[in-house]
Amino acid sequence: MNDLPLTKEKIVDAIKTVYDPEIPVDVYELGLIYEINVYPVDNVYILMTLTSPSCPAAEVIPVEVEEKVKTIPEVNDVKVEITFDPPYTQEMMSEAAKLELGFL
Repeated sequence: MNDLPLTKEKIVDAIKTVYDPEIPVDVYELGLIYEINVYPVDNVYILMTLTSPSCPAAEVIPVEVEEKVKTIPEVNDVKVEITFDPPYTQEMMSEAAKLELGFL
């Protein structure tokens, strides 16, 4: 058993390894992650969105986020929920993502 506390930083680091297949920026920097909560016994809840409801990777990205977070030894369980409220806009991207995609 790992005695290190589960931190949001560890979760964010795992999420940053997930990319939208059509965009060369990770889903965290894209602004697709709305909420990360760690509950007792190291259960993780992630509320996220997709770039659009018809996103071709809609089936893949949430599963990949869940799988990557589950690789953290301290994590007990992960629930990823998708929402489209508020709808995603490019303004939600980090400065790094905007730079990478040429929006700055």
